[in-house]
Amino acid sequence: MIKILFVCHGNICRSPMAEFVMKDLVDKAGLSCQFEIASAATSSEELGNPVYPPARRKLAEHGISCAGKTAVRLKPSDYGKYDYLLGAEGRNVTNMLRILGGDPEGKVGRILDFSSRPRDIADPWYTGDFQRTWEDLAEGCQALLDHLREEYPALSSEKPL
Repeated sequence: MIKILFVCHGNICRSPMAEFVMKDLVDKAGLSCQFEIASAATSSEELGNPVYPPARRKLAEHGISCAGKTAVRLKPSDYGKYDYLLGAEGRNVTNMLRILGGDPEGKVGRILDFSSRPRDIADPWYTGDFQRTWEDLAEGCQALLDHLREEYPALSSEKPL
């Protein structure tokens, strides 16, 4: 099983959007049983709060529900639990490394590091541009899935790992 944790500052916009976009991609590929996908925050500001309404609406436009998701905080033990810990931007990665105590196994990076144009995903909390965030996350999650299919050939043949 491949375990992925998406991380942003508050876990109410980018990282839960990434979580549910990725869940939708692997579900449509018939690979849900091969993955554990979640999201978390680097801060405690939004703990327990649901996904921010504009983010929820953007997911719903694409037929994706995030019902029941509430913000949780990244914890040091998450490093041992997940294979990939992916921040939305470089600042998230810096905070993740602080919380996790480093990255000795090279599991930490940015969501868009797997795309052909690695970059940060701007925070829609400040930009208000949830469409751009959707596009970036769709690109990053698809690129991650493509990378994983190359790394784990069994995913391409849809056989259990």
